[in-house]
Amino acid sequence: MQSGEKNAQPWLGKMQERWGLETTRQVLLVLAVFSLAGSSVVWLRKGLFFLLGYDELTPMWLKTITYILFIFPTYQTLLLMYGFLLGQFSFFWEKEKKMFRWIKAKFSK
Repeated sequence: MQSGEKNAQPWLGKMQERWGLETTRQVLLVLAVFSLAGSSVVWLRKGLFFLLGYDELTPMWLKTITYILFIFPTYQTLLLMYGFLLGQFSFFWEKEKKMFRWIKAKFSK
């Protein structure tokens, strides 16, 4: 935390420390990116499922595969885009690289 900056909420300080961020403002921006990306992907999923003709009768396995193949990568891209727009690209880029290294390790065993 920067000197003179008081944390109004203890949980913000914990997140700031855990994520290695310098200010509470950065924590709030990161949370805003997660919120925007999550809301956007829900909206896009509804549109994609509508275009594909998915409804309550569509098998769950098909919805799940579609979600993994299209929606998951879209969410990751949205995190980077919103992160860029809100000045937090480097935070999300590091998280993406870490996640892809983890996935690569799981599949290379």
